[in-house]
Amino acid sequence: MEHFLFDYLSKYIALNAEEKKAISDLDIFKQYKKGTILLKEGQYSDYGYFVVKGYLRCYYLKDGVEKTTAFYTEAESLNPPCIITKSPSEYYISVDEDAILISANSEMEQEIFQKFPKFEKLCRVLSEELLMKNTVEFDDFKTSTPEQRYLKLQQTRPDLLQRVPQYQIASFLGMTPQSLSRLRNRIVNK
Repeated sequence: MEHFLFDYLSKYIALNAEEKKAISDLDIFKQYKKGTILLKEGQYSDYGYFVVKGYLRCYYLKDGVEKTTAFYTEAESLNPPCIITKSPSEYYISVDEDAILISANSEMEQEIFQKFPKFEKLCRVLSEELLMKNTVEFDDFKTSTPEQRYLKLQQTRPDLLQRVPQYQIASFLGMTPQSLSRLRNRIVNK
């Protein structure tokens, strides 16, 4: 599992043996079963996650109906806003496929940052990349039709269409499962 993380980090920085050992000593790899809720609406958390295997889903409950806002798959990270705001979470994070995650809190980050300052720079670069990606995706979502959203998802994240239940895909795209079914039929018949 550590090799996956080190391979990912090598795209950004070179790690020496001491740095790798410091990360390994943190005991940050955790296994979770499908159906585990990592964070509920109203709870506080100080933990961020990096997906090694499996996927996470963020969703709100509106009038008892789940509204999926994001999926996080291999090599993607998730830091709930409540970490920064120190306020209760407004949404849920669930493990929707058996998963191996890197789970770390701010104390662990500070320990690594103090020992190895280049990790702080790495986190800043990764945060900037994530912010840019989220901004582009949000703008794209606001300016596209449901069909364009589906086609974009099919093009950019085809793995989700195979792994995620259709009702969650529909919610993520901002439509009902019935509308998604009709849309898919229309696309196939074109």
